[in-house]
Amino acid sequence: MAIDERMRAQHRLILNNFDDVAVHPDPDRWDDVDDIDYLYRQHTILVRHSDTQRVTAALGQIFDEAGYGDVPEGEARQIRPHEVTSGIVRMTVPGTPARVPNLIALLDDMVGPGVARPEHKVYVCPYPCPATEPIEVQGTPDPVPPPGADSDNDGDGVRVVVVDTGLMPNAALGHPWLNGVRGTIDNPYTDHDGEALIAPYAGHGTFVAGILRCMAPKASVFVERAFDNAGAVYETKLAPILEAALDRHPDILVFTFVSPTHRNQSLHTFDELYERRIRHMKGMVVLAPAGNDGKRRPMWPAAHPGVIAVGALAANGRERAHFTNHGRWVDVYAPGADLVNAYPAGTFVCHEPPIGERRHFRGMAMWSGTSFSTPLVGGLIAARMSQTGQNAQQAWDSLQRLACSQSIPGVGPVLYPGPADGESGH
Repeated sequence: MAIDERMRAQHRLILNNFDDVAVHPDPDRWDDVDDIDYLYRQHTILVRHSDTQRVTAALGQIFDEAGYGDVPEGEARQIRPHEVTSGIVRMTVPGTPARVPNLIALLDDMVGPGVARPEHKVYVCPYPCPATEPIEVQGTPDPVPPPGADSDNDGDGVRVVVVDTGLMPNAALGHPWLNGVRGTIDNPYTDHDGEALIAPYAGHGTFVAGILRCMAPKASVFVERAFDNAGAVYETKLAPILEAALDRHPDILVFTFVSPTHRNQSLHTFDELYERRIRHMKGMVVLAPAGNDGKRRPMWPAAHPGVIAVGALAANGRERAHFTNHGRWVDVYAPGADLVNAYPAGTFVCHEPPIGERRHFRGMAMWSGTSFSTPLVGGLIAARMSQTGQNAQQAWDSLQRLACSQSIPGVGPVLYPGPADGESGH
């Protein structure tokens, strides 16, 4: 299926599940737009706490003096600030939903570029992610890539937190490589006309944890639940979840969400959290997927300079997967196509073409996407840490040199499952 067709299917799923989401550039004709720019919350602007007064004053000038559109005189007084983190304020503004990007363009001229930004909808992870819906596998297959052997590079003693859809109840039953993995419970089923079906994106966090554990069988892994609805959430809704993840003092923090943004600017909420907490956590690394729309456009938070951006290799391991985003902002590529791991048992009905097809699962699935190449790299970092005694940043520095030594022309630095001591394992 073409990427644009899958993109529209993902956006349709999100728009059907969120009443306050809007699409830029045209929320009224989004289905006709070839390249949707980003999704955002209607009537909402994010600013740093320190910028609240001057942005409020600028908005008052826009509404009261410019006679802005259909906003009645005096309605600018209804601008409502609400602190969402210790440094970020959500401002609710009047006017039609489509006006937010236009307002921000005016504010860019009045108070400076990037001072005010939309509240973006982040995904697990676009466009869309996973790059495929889960595919049935026959019999009782082994995971792909296979679990690592018990050895001195098993990730023992390394703490990993994954921010995703949570962990399936009793995930280790039938999946021994998940023994000891903990997490917020993911309810993988939804009622549909009296039939329990596997929900869209259900089991994603478990699948991700399974891949990481295959690389580092003894790593301590916790899966935070951040996504309940259509695999998407507003960025400020993530803030308390990310705070909780950091409170667990991870060595490795794995995100599986990503978003395109207004003018390719970074996410305000993540920037504030990074400056306030992440940059001060010595030795910790943060990984995020590059996304799956097959383009060079930076995605966030993966493109943040403090984040390891992971793209996907094709199943043959010698070229980029057709769906992966790419460019100089992507730090490393790893296998992300046709991976096999833990998945809920039951029936899944496709929401993308072939829409309505029923697929039956027995606890394993084949799945593709940069959100799966990301935990593979996270697991390799954990394995090297236990092997060498390095902290996560030092282990990544070593693996990055290895990845550069294995660079594929036209792709970039690559890592494969296997020993991290100079052998590719591929």
